Amino acid sequence: MKEKRRKRAADEPAEPPESLPLIPLREAVLFPHALAPLSVGRESSLAALEEASKRGRHILVSAQHDPAVDDVSPEDIYLWGTLTEIEGARRVMGSAQLVLRGISRVRLDRFVRTEPYLEAAYTAVPDVAEEGLNLDALAGSVRDVFESYVGAGAAVPQEAAQAIMRTEAPGALADLAAGAPDLTVEQKQQLLEMPRVEERLRFLLVELGRQKEVLDLKTKIQSEVEGTFGQMQREQILREQLRAIRKELGESPEGGDLDELREKLETVGMPEKVLDKARREMSRLEAMPTISPEHGMLRSYLDWLVGVPWKEPEAAADAWDTRRAKQILDEDHYGLDKVKDRIIEYMAVRERVASLQRESEARAAEGSEGTPPKMARTNRPARSPILCLVGPPGVGKTSLGKSIARALGREVVRVSLGGIRDEAEIRGHRRTYIGALPGRVIQGMRQAGVKNPVFMLDEIDKVGADFRGDPASALLEVLDPEQNREFSDHYLEVPYDLSQVLFITTANIADTIHPALLDRMELIRLPGYTEDEKLHIARRYLVPRQLLEHGLTEKHLAIGDPTLRRIIREYTHEAGVRNLEREIANVARKVPRRLAEGKKRKFVPRPADLEAVLGPPRYDFGLAETEDQVGAVTGVAVNEYGGDVMTVEAIVVPGKGDFTLTGQLGKVMEESARTAWSYARFHAARYEIARERIEDNAVHIHVPAGAIPKDGPSAGVTMCTAIVSALTGRAVRRDVAMTGEITLRGRVLPIGGVKEKILAAHRAGIKTFILPRKNTKDLVDVPEDVKKQLSIVPVEHVEEVLEAALLPRVPGAKLPASVTPISA
Repeated sequence: MKEKRRKRAADEPAEPPESLPLIPLREAVLFPHALAPLSVGRESSLAALEEASKRGRHILVSAQHDPAVDDVSPEDIYLWGTLTEIEGARRVMGSAQLVLRGISRVRLDRFVRTEPYLEAAYTAVPDVAEEGLNLDALAGSVRDVFESYVGAGAAVPQEAAQAIMRTEAPGALADLAAGAPDLTVEQKQQLLEMPRVEERLRFLLVELGRQKEVLDLKTKIQSEVEGTFGQMQREQILREQLRAIRKELGESPEGGDLDELREKLETVGMPEKVLDKARREMSRLEAMPTISPEHGMLRSYLDWLVGVPWKEPEAAADAWDTRRAKQILDEDHYGLDKVKDRIIEYMAVRERVASLQRESEARAAEGSEGTPPKMARTNRPARSPILCLVGPPGVGKTSLGKSIARALGREVVRVSLGGIRDEAEIRGHRRTYIGALPGRVIQGMRQAGVKNPVFMLDEIDKVGADFRGDPASALLEVLDPEQNREFSDHYLEVPYDLSQVLFITTANIADTIHPALLDRMELIRLPGYTEDEKLHIARRYLVPRQLLEHGLTEKHLAIGDPTLRRIIREYTHEAGVRNLEREIANVARKVPRRLAEGKKRKFVPRPADLEAVLGPPRYDFGLAETEDQVGAVTGVAVNEYGGDVMTVEAIVVPGKGDFTLTGQLGKVMEESARTAWSYARFHAARYEIARERIEDNAVHIHVPAGAIPKDGPSAGVTMCTAIVSALTGRAVRRDVAMTGEITLRGRVLPIGGVKEKILAAHRAGIKTFILPRKNTKDLVDVPEDVKKQLSIVPVEHVEEVLEAALLPRVPGAKLPASVTPISA
């Protein structure tokens, strides 16, 4: 056996067959006349190597188009490759290490096999060379350029460089030089596909010359950089000497201040990139004369940079007690269960994430192998939600944010956005401007002194825009949990992490908030309080606070529930409790005067005494209308102050089918009125309306409070009821209020603001509320005591609305007379 092996090794290699196994190359091209090591690890390549070893020592190699592809198909391979001979092979841990020697260029004609390895039929392509002085001159030029290229610092092995210098044949020289490390795979493949030697030499002459110039430029730049570093070190030594001289002379306290500032830069916990920038600016400041105008600007910038909190909060800062937090929220605010639940849920999630992270770290410290893979994700802190509290004035949005901060044990920062029209208020000004400052966000973070405060952004719905930019667009980065990890302030010019800040925004209405900004926030609506809730809030919070502010105690003033209820009903008309507190303050102010006049007796105002104390009642509590009337229907609306009732009036006047709308109505409301008018005319026979009554008369619809703009589709059923009532003479029940959009077919479509509208109807003393049937799902937000006092009628068609709202026609009653115009 050994003798046979020695005999075969001594023989010359056999001629390669017409087809051979093929190994695809990643990011490499092998040329003829070149020796190259190759590491083979793919199963298909190992199979091709094994088959090639059985047949002889020849194998094909070709580069693949995309080096990232593992499962290579014929479409992934260049059709020009190299016939090689295996000079050596060694198996290592499931892979193979080869040494291949290129023999000749080949063009792949077709693929004979694709599984379990690639095998291709090929045609050898010989070099095309025209002998002469021109070819010799090109070869010499390439040899010289390659020598300069190696001398410029190219990463060419010494043996390879020497082999190229010794090679005389132009074709072999071109193939060996084509292995230059700075040529791309595409350029090398292009050279492989050039059979003409002269063409290859000219290509190499250009590319190697260009690569040599690039290396020379790199060397020059590196030399300049090293010189700059040397100069900086020299300046640093001189500054240290100058500082020592100043210290010995007892001069220039600036040096001590700068030392303290530099120490702060190193200890405040800045990220590495920010610290690098701060060090550069600090070096500029130390080298700058104090009389320079830029000295003060640079010093102010560094003061802001060290004044902003950079360190991560301690783990104990997020170890919250959810029970205590709920107790605090209940102490500070009555009701608002949805908001409180959302905050408690947020705290529970953060505590859970922190607990999992601590558990994962403990297991890792103990060397446990049972740690679930997903535990590693808990190293990233949970994103803080962006809450938007939407509700009318006086419902406690701002005070609720402060209570949330107290419940979380965090610092609170409040910024009012009302009327802001300059983008720089959010992002700050560039340092090139005199008096430049960071934006309100960075100022608030410096005020808080920690990275995880509760940040209150009040009145976000009142942000404006003009030629100075749109602040709402600047807020997008602040309030986007995916972007605010690297918030960029124009003044600081470094990324700042806001991801641990709990942002709470407030607004009266959500319609005017920028749509993209609204999409990033979690809306929590505070529609307003019922009468019983206001009574409870007044007794528990407002009265004790006013007693404290006026220097009184319960021995001096006591306001009973009947008195508070009358104040709520007849002296306030609001969704919140702000005006209620003002009226309680008006009552409390009378007591110090009584005490000053020597009246020591405790003041206990009764309901009948309020007119003497507060004046005549400002609002009528009870039904929106005092009697059942024809053409007068009670509707409900939602505005920035909550819900309110409104009366829609309709009368029939002489005319030719005209239709008049007044009351400063918007376009959508006008369209609803015309839809209701068309529906009433089409179904005139159903309601026993004579055709001539419609054709010989006109309908005038008016919505009182004409100075207030009104719009929206939810008054459609109200207008339809008013029109039918005016045309038929049937009176409308005064204790009925309604809402809903109407279609030409008489369908009643759902609307928004259900809770606000029902609370407004309840405050007005309405007994029956007509609601679109599809809005019954929204009744879950309405307080139970309100639903018990109201009869809610769900409807799907206008017929149901008219049946519930209109009284029967009185037998023998005449239709209301048309209004006769006054003659001149």
